[in-house]
Amino acid sequence: MRPSLLDPLFASASALPGVGPKTGKLLDRLLGDADRPARALDLLLHIPFSCIDRRNRPKIAEAPIGAVSTLKVRVAEHRPPRAKGPYRVLTEDETGDLTLVFFRANSGWIEKALPLGETRWVSGLVELYDAYRQIVHPDRILDEAGLAALPPVEPVYGLTEGLFPRVMAKAAAGALDRLPPLPEWQDGKLSRAMGWESFGASLARLHRPQTPQDIAPEGKFFTRLAFDELLSHQLGLRLVRARMQVLRGRPQKSDGALAARILGQLPFDLTGDQKKAVAEISADLASDKRMLRLLQGDVGSGKTVVALLAMAHVVEAGRQAALMAPTEILARQHFATIAPLARAANLSVALMTGRDKASERRATLEALASGALDIVVGTHALVQDDVAFARLGLAVIDEQHRFGVHQRLALGDKGEAVDVLAMTATPIPRTLALAFFGDMDLSTLREKPPGRQPIDTRAVNVERIDEVVAGLARALRAGARVYWVCPLVEGSEDSDLAAAQDRAEDLRKFFGAEVGLVHGQMKGRDKDAAMEDFSRGATRILVATTVIEVGVNVPEATIMVIEHAERFGLAQLHQLRGRVGRGDRKSSCILLYAGPLGETAKARLEILRETEDGFRIAEEDLRLRGEGDVLGAKQSGAPGFKIARLDLHADLLRAARDEAEKMLASDPELTSERGQSLRLLLYIFERDQALKLLRAG
Repeated sequence: MRPSLLDPLFASASALPGVGPKTGKLLDRLLGDADRPARALDLLLHIPFSCIDRRNRPKIAEAPIGAVSTLKVRVAEHRPPRAKGPYRVLTEDETGDLTLVFFRANSGWIEKALPLGETRWVSGLVELYDAYRQIVHPDRILDEAGLAALPPVEPVYGLTEGLFPRVMAKAAAGALDRLPPLPEWQDGKLSRAMGWESFGASLARLHRPQTPQDIAPEGKFFTRLAFDELLSHQLGLRLVRARMQVLRGRPQKSDGALAARILGQLPFDLTGDQKKAVAEISADLASDKRMLRLLQGDVGSGKTVVALLAMAHVVEAGRQAALMAPTEILARQHFATIAPLARAANLSVALMTGRDKASERRATLEALASGALDIVVGTHALVQDDVAFARLGLAVIDEQHRFGVHQRLALGDKGEAVDVLAMTATPIPRTLALAFFGDMDLSTLREKPPGRQPIDTRAVNVERIDEVVAGLARALRAGARVYWVCPLVEGSEDSDLAAAQDRAEDLRKFFGAEVGLVHGQMKGRDKDAAMEDFSRGATRILVATTVIEVGVNVPEATIMVIEHAERFGLAQLHQLRGRVGRGDRKSSCILLYAGPLGETAKARLEILRETEDGFRIAEEDLRLRGEGDVLGAKQSGAPGFKIARLDLHADLLRAARDEAEKMLASDPELTSERGQSLRLLLYIFERDQALKLLRAG
């Protein structure tokens, strides 16, 4: 149970002074989740991303152009607008004059805020217009009392529509006032060496900075909190790992007869990386320790075959295996790959999703419970209460960062001493592998199976879209199949992004019924039908959203068009490109972009043209965009970090891992005085799932 000391932090943000229901709803939209409102804690961990320095208080003549200044002025003249022009107020000091400009402003309010002949302090961006200094819409207009209350450095927060900076700052200040005194959980020697202040003092300085350096990500206040978050994460991962190791495994031995039958069906030899991964997994399965291994591989590196060989090993040892995927499309794709190979080796295999007919589901449940079924492939339908296995021995979880830790363990809990193999098609930089999968052993597939074709990648301005369509017409006559990916499902007046439905309609004017459409808002059966039509060639252009990003396998598809490529992350572009080049024909990828491109977008498209090495691409993506996009967190809801930035704080991550290992070696149950403090840290950063595992033993 969460300690009562922390209760004020978990209270609704709407209860904070001055917030109220309307602002509360906006905070919920910005910081809440679908199943809970924003809390005081969410406000505290919503760190300002920038600041406005209002300490610069020069005379008017000395105010730097293009910078924010706070100026003491006398109101000399009001110039109300003529026709539709702006309202101007002429102000002065002993060195010169400054015009304050207001568009569509309330003249009564201006006269009240800036009384003629009075002295006021104004703060805002000083610009030159017709050689005269001016501030358009000053940020602040203050008397002496207002100036005394003005923060010298004003934090700038990420906001949502309708939520104003001053309201956000006031809410954050209210949350700070709720922060109780907390015991120190960091090692004193480390804190002294780093010059860190306490958790509370560091939070206070970030929300109430005294200088712009106070909120710098490399500064001592930010790094203290980043280390807190990374330490909580590493402790959580290690507690999960410890639980897996305490629960003894059951040796699962096989002589490889079933695996040999499957290998005999393959039209190619395994790569060196695949052979190594199979050996590592087989050794884990045969040992008396529980396996918790991550199999990561680049696009098309053959993870599914490795997983099937692991499942065959377990079935030969007399137990069952399950493969869980995050989406129905992906589950069906795995089933399509696995089923013919498994059946050729006399293994029984079934598919289970949330859309099964009652009779089908009942038959699958009975076969699982009786032990008649060797392998089941499915979605999270597999972890529902009525699913029971006779003797589950291996749980394979695909794209495991799209599931929470508890979901990953839930499938393993369907049997005794179940080994767990997680898979991801997102090549993960070493730093991220440590951060997100530090509780797991790692097998990596870098090599592509023989025969995979290189993909010719080109960046084309969207203004040349007619040439692209004409090129597709020639390719279709030659028998090609094409993916055309758009960022949105349907267009809106507010967005210039290409929409899948609109694009499908446009292409049907040229190609008629050969154009199919698939997106995440379609019903499952309709999605499957659209994919099936494309797979068998009934449609030859498939317009899609990123629902096809992972796992979709149509070897006949040789052209990938990605519209508004500049809006996608590098890792996502790499995944999408990996849907082609899967057969023996030459393949190409066209990155349609709308110029002019920013530096980051330009770098992204350039890297894609240079290389197909997913691991290099992932490192670049981390450098350019941060960890959320590398793991698809923005698309999938995977847990990213609220404060820590792995592109900047990789060294802190390694230190946090070492600190977590040292702490758990000396106090595995976190019962010491410092251990109890660290439990508070786990609750604050919501890694308390690990504490539940600790209690479960």
